Amino acid sequence: MSNHLPFSAIGRLIFIVLILVITTVACGSSPSDEPYQETFDSAGNWGVGTTADVEGQVINGVYEMHVKDNHGIYFASAGENFSDGSYSIEATQIDGPLNNGYGLLFRLDEESDTFYAFEVSGDGYVWIGYCSNMCLDKAIALAGGDWFRSAAVNTGLHETNRLRVVAEGPQMTFFVNGQEVARTADSRLIEGDIAVMVEALGERGVRVAFDNIEVNQNENS
Repeated sequence: MSNHLPFSAIGRLIFIVLILVITTVACGSSPSDEPYQETFDSAGNWGVGTTADVEGQVINGVYEMHVKDNHGIYFASAGENFSDGSYSIEATQIDGPLNNGYGLLFRLDEESDTFYAFEVSGDGYVWIGYCSNMCLDKAIALAGGDWFRSAAVNTGLHETNRLRVVAEGPQMTFFVNGQEVARTADSRLIEGDIAVMVEALGERGVRVAFDNIEVNQNENS
């Protein structure tokens, strides 16, 4: 039985602890018609580093994030800027408790720590929502009312989940492993960076590998 809690209920507990954002300074790039692809043959602009709470590194062709704390959300961003289009990543949990969250942030504004989040858990749940000020001000689920179970999620360790969101203005459609899991609309953010993220929900040791990130700003279906 999962002990996923409503995101709004755990928000202050998670974000009142010290949070490390493994990131780079945004390079101020403007939206482009060319697809963005990252296969992590090298670190590129993605931030890497190690603290007592989290480690992020590019190794063996993936971006691997290891959260050593038992509460918190951690992300690494691309240092890019995107608007409408299709955003997709592959994520594989390789260690740690299955009660967790991992996935992608998009339309991320690092100055205000505001973003849309699309995450799955190792035990088969999905959370889709909007956060401002690292979710201290607002953490609003935009689909399913909160964490919701989905058979589309591949559960357990060493199982890859491909997450994809198609965003056109306020309209957003979310897919897990090719299956649509939600549709929603929200107009608060229109562009921003993309990031990989891992969330610990009470147990330490969550380790996730990310690969094959793609943003196609010509694809809106």
